[in-house]
Amino acid sequence: MRVAAWNVLFIVSGLLLIALAGETYFRLTKPFIETSIPFHFVDGVGRIRKPNAELRYANWRDDHWLISHTNSQGFLYREPISPERAAAGCHIAFIGDSYVEAKEVPIADKFHAQLEEMAARELPHLDVTAQAYGISNTGQINQIPFYDEYARHLNPKLVVLVFYFNDFSDNSIAMQALKYGAHPDRMPLMSAQKDEHGTLKLRLPDSKYERLTLSKTPNSWHHRAWKRLVGVSYFAKWLDTKNLVYVDDQRLLTEEWANAVAKHPCCASLLDVYRPGVKWTHIRNSFKQEHLPPVLEEALEYTAFGVEQFKRRADRDGANLIIMAATANMGTLGVPQFDRLSAIAEASGIPVISHYDYIVSRGYDEADGRWRYDNHWNITGHQWAAEAVLEWLKENQDVCE
Repeated sequence: MRVAAWNVLFIVSGLLLIALAGETYFRLTKPFIETSIPFHFVDGVGRIRKPNAELRYANWRDDHWLISHTNSQGFLYREPISPERAAAGCHIAFIGDSYVEAKEVPIADKFHAQLEEMAARELPHLDVTAQAYGISNTGQINQIPFYDEYARHLNPKLVVLVFYFNDFSDNSIAMQALKYGAHPDRMPLMSAQKDEHGTLKLRLPDSKYERLTLSKTPNSWHHRAWKRLVGVSYFAKWLDTKNLVYVDDQRLLTEEWANAVAKHPCCASLLDVYRPGVKWTHIRNSFKQEHLPPVLEEALEYTAFGVEQFKRRADRDGANLIIMAATANMGTLGVPQFDRLSAIAEASGIPVISHYDYIVSRGYDEADGRWRYDNHWNITGHQWAAEAVLEWLKENQDVCE
């Protein structure tokens, strides 16, 4: 018993020393523990970032630990230039989701900022300026107010929609509900819905947006205790991120979300292919397949509607509109998701830049342009995106006239 007691003491002491050393190391080397992304609601626009707010973002895996600040409009970029400055040259508005917001890199290294610098060297006569309007987890329909309320006032000569393949699903009410638990009748961003004739109409964001109400099994005591520890301990946070500690996590199951969404009139007929145990990401990834389930067929319809809305606005305001298909996940001709986007763009007469084609044409390794554990661009990836747009701009300088 004495030997066993000493062994237990040594083991416990060793674990405490490791924990103390880990806590000390991470507190000395990491600037903060919790991600902080402040939101607020703007009438007609929806739930976006707070203006002039500090944003802290890190995923504890990719070594990007950033403290950034939103501008006076609530976007994670520099302050907008004056209308007079924009009118004097070739002003470009970039609109998109997390690839435009780019929480992972400093503002000066984002592709829109790099494009300005490249164009100043290689196309100085165009006097290119750029402004970014990006909010993560949004699709083109959600992004329409970004143009109407912010970008339009600078009369951009070129509007670039940055398209990532999850934009297909983010344009769909059913998929937004399935992914985030947003209530189909009360969405926090602009959305579209069908009227009694099956015609899509824009619907303003609801300031009283709701989440779907689901029954939730209480988490176990050790799960709650671990999550509290993760909230205050840098070392526990690192262990949790690396999945080095197993905790029985009784989070809501995907099938609970799907069952709740399927009860709503908007979505009941769309989720008939859904089966318990199939995650929403698997449904979303079906965009890479030749044949789509009904919920994704409708998502394509919504996406086409959102793109057409942008085209109408650009034509009305005398701006040129292009789409950049971002990252290898969109691929190139012959890849289903790229072909679907190309068909939508072609129907509205919109050129498409393939970011992946540019990477391949230069002999780059696509993996070198993104973080190790997710598909967002690192600084190199942002450089390649800027180069791809610059190359297109060199061949289409008339858009700046």
